[in-house]
Amino acid sequence: MTIENIENPTAETGSVVVAIEAASVNFPDVLIVENKYQISVPTPFTAGSEFAGTVTEVGPDVSWPAVGDRVTGSAFCGAFAEQISVPARQLSPVPKGLDMIHAAAFGVTYRTAYHSLVTIGGLEAGDWVVVLGAAGGIGSAAVDIAVRLGAKVIAAVSSAERAKVCLDLGAGETIVYTAESLKDRIKEITGSGADLVIDPVGGTYAEQAIRATTWGGRYVCVGFADGEIPRIPLNLILLKGVILRGFEIRTLADHLPEAVALGDKRIGELVAEGMKPYVSDVFPLSRTADALTAVRDRSTTGKIVIDTRNEQF
Repeated sequence: MTIENIENPTAETGSVVVAIEAASVNFPDVLIVENKYQISVPTPFTAGSEFAGTVTEVGPDVSWPAVGDRVTGSAFCGAFAEQISVPARQLSPVPKGLDMIHAAAFGVTYRTAYHSLVTIGGLEAGDWVVVLGAAGGIGSAAVDIAVRLGAKVIAAVSSAERAKVCLDLGAGETIVYTAESLKDRIKEITGSGADLVIDPVGGTYAEQAIRATTWGGRYVCVGFADGEIPRIPLNLILLKGVILRGFEIRTLADHLPEAVALGDKRIGELVAEGMKPYVSDVFPLSRTADALTAVRDRSTTGKIVIDTRNEQF
């Protein structure tokens, strides 16, 4: 990755230009840069998919937002930059109570976490919920939301340091799955097994988590941060009556637009009650490659954000 000066973007019909103030790093950004994502992007391209900033130019046929509005947004690529041009429909107002750093870290992870738990996972108050990779971006958001919605949360993590992060977020129990049996500890804590598993990690722990669900439990596949796509024996699903579901945020609005609208409303209510992302590190734009490396190596907790301001190139 290199930092280069390119032509400023312009606002075409239906689009706006946003002066980016902060952009968050998500695991798919790493996969796209490494050309390991489901969709390949021709080089050269500007990485980054989630940002917050101020509208500086509005194209024809745009009724909202207006110049000067503070917005968050998403794009497949282009967010690790000082400016971006995107369709207006891909933008939302910055939630009241969030600064730009936290606003940039909010949209993808908290919407992913909410819909994984509620829309896809069918979360109900009192459920035993296991979150794998619980100190990461999506994981920490899932812990935060599940606690606020009345679930009994078990945070599964790789170290004692990460376990503390999850306890601070409100998790009732933690499991360090590198040092103890994930399956045995879930059963020990819950008695009958987990009602819902949220898994953004994949790898060897997916099957252990499924084996520790109660009869009829739900397992939601969110991603494969471990790098290994698990292969689940279907006889296990048959015997336990487990419901396996997958979640991918890019296509949710196409299939369940009403659920997306309801989710955004509920998330807004939770933010008004004090919810905000856990941001563990902020990198300058010149160190974007370091930020991506940190996410790839899973060496940090919570969300990583790129601050695009106050640098000269």
